[in-house]
Amino acid sequence: MKFKDFEVENEVFLAPMAGVTDLPFRLICKEHGCGLLYTEMINAKALCYDDEKTKKMLNILEEEMPVAIQIFGSEPEYMGKASEILNKYPNAILDINMGCPAPKVVKNGDGSALMRNPELAKRVISSVVEASQKPVTLKIRKGWDDENLNAMQIAKIGQECGISALTIHGRTREQYYSGKADWEIIKELKSELSIPVIGNGDVTSIEDAIKMKEDTKCDAIMIGRGAQGNPWIFERISHYLKTGEILPVPSKEEKLDVAIKHMGLSVKEHGEFVAVREMRKHIGWYLKGMKNSARFRDEINKMENVDEVIAKLLEYKNTK
Repeated sequence: MKFKDFEVENEVFLAPMAGVTDLPFRLICKEHGCGLLYTEMINAKALCYDDEKTKKMLNILEEEMPVAIQIFGSEPEYMGKASEILNKYPNAILDINMGCPAPKVVKNGDGSALMRNPELAKRVISSVVEASQKPVTLKIRKGWDDENLNAMQIAKIGQECGISALTIHGRTREQYYSGKADWEIIKELKSELSIPVIGNGDVTSIEDAIKMKEDTKCDAIMIGRGAQGNPWIFERISHYLKTGEILPVPSKEEKLDVAIKHMGLSVKEHGEFVAVREMRKHIGWYLKGMKNSARFRDEINKMENVDEVIAKLLEYKNTK
């Protein structure tokens, strides 16, 4: 799949997820075959005001390239200015968030709330496309709710404004992440648009990926929650799509080794205090479904020292 002047390694992408797709997690996913990584969503206005926390979220390393930075906001002037600032960053793609359902984002008119105002959405997209020297992509949802399903309208506005690709999550804002993602809307957009369409929603296995590709003819697959604690999903899907061969699922030992590596990367990026707390959710995802993991997970959630956490993970690794 091509984005203007560069081609991705494969068509299995990591979705942007707030509080999840930081540098350590992206590095883990890249190591396990992810074709394109997305940052956590970046507040365009905060970036324009030179916010230190926001700038730290933009730490991108050579070994994870290509990376897409996703920005959110509903004020065209700030979105344009943020795009100019990001021209100096090493990201390959600039993505516009019009899909986030979080109340704290939506209440300001950002994220999926922009789909309720097509004229403003057009101004936002235009300001980003005009200011960015990188290919611009757009991520949307099916619509606001079942009475307001306007993904096609917003997608065509984006295409007219010059976006290079579109990602569609097959749920409405009101659904959040509940119920089942509607892949029919992915198929409809793919049939109507001339730009690449990336399908998103409910891909947690090789079988899901095959079915989404077959049913929708989408150009690429974006995986969010399915990658939590399971970075192997990228290499397993991409390998199957290329060869027809199903790679074995990772062993308990492999999962715990990666969890420990992830912890080390997190400490390096965030410092011990933050990393130990941030990694609690990731460790819970790595341990999910493993035999007798509940006790170890509960103990780890009370720990505040990285050496204690690693020792506990090694202890669990060596239990039968």
